[in-house]
Amino acid sequence: MAQSISSIRRAGSPPLVSHPALLHVEGPVFRSAGESAGGLVKRGFIFALLLLVSLAVATIFAQEIGLLGRYDDARYIEQPKQDTNQIVFARLIYNGRIPGYYKNWYTDYPKADRQLIMGLKRLTNLNIADYERAVAINDPDLFRYPFIYTSEPEQMVLTEQDAAIMREYLERGGFWILDDFWGSFEWQSMERQLRKILPDAEIKDIPREHTIFHQFYDIDKIIQVPSLAYVYNGGITWEQDGFVAECKGVWDDRGRLMIVINHNTDLGDAYEHADNPQYPHYFSGYAYRLATNLILYSLTH
Repeated sequence: MAQSISSIRRAGSPPLVSHPALLHVEGPVFRSAGESAGGLVKRGFIFALLLLVSLAVATIFAQEIGLLGRYDDARYIEQPKQDTNQIVFARLIYNGRIPGYYKNWYTDYPKADRQLIMGLKRLTNLNIADYERAVAINDPDLFRYPFIYTSEPEQMVLTEQDAAIMREYLERGGFWILDDFWGSFEWQSMERQLRKILPDAEIKDIPREHTIFHQFYDIDKIIQVPSLAYVYNGGITWEQDGFVAECKGVWDDRGRLMIVINHNTDLGDAYEHADNPQYPHYFSGYAYRLATNLILYSLTH
């Protein structure tokens, strides 16, 4: 990348970065020496078109299988019903703000879940089930699963009963992973729902020396994991005003980390597109390492 950037830098220009994943700096966007403004416009148009197509496909998929982003969705999902003594990757079904919206509990589902499971089978000796389970907050089976994954938590709309169930789930040892929401507006939406569950929750950055970053793999820095749009938008990793990835947590009274909040990042897309040669391994590899640590931590703490 450095070779394609002009060697002349004006005062106040953003610093050069060692990897496209670190391109969340303010300032002008550089282009290759041979790339005209018209080329950038054309490229931007193609990206916008691809983004619209992908959003339309996601919406159509949800509608085709009858998913509206609410508890009733569980009735339309074909998934194993029988009990198992295997570890199950469970995804939380919540009532969303906008029926059928592409951002909801089902974002990246089910491919992301299944490819993550495949990776866990290859990377660990966990006796993990071949297929994921999507479980609604009001389903008593929620308490069968030691960890639960939530995509687009800013879309949640929790009732008092929902909040009471999630509070009990966490107090009884459950572990909750939040992922794929961006910027200050979506953070505020997520936090309003989280405080229905834990009104006095103290949300803090998870220290790098915490066990969860060294449970299986050593993770020394937080990487911003972009959606597939990164492939087409010139290497931009952020969305909205979410320029820097965050990994925050909530602890219980005994010091157990019970919620991990992955903000300004999209781990789900990294799993979903891990088999896409255009999507960089730099991001998918990190996402798999982090997921492995999170799940092993949840099973041992």
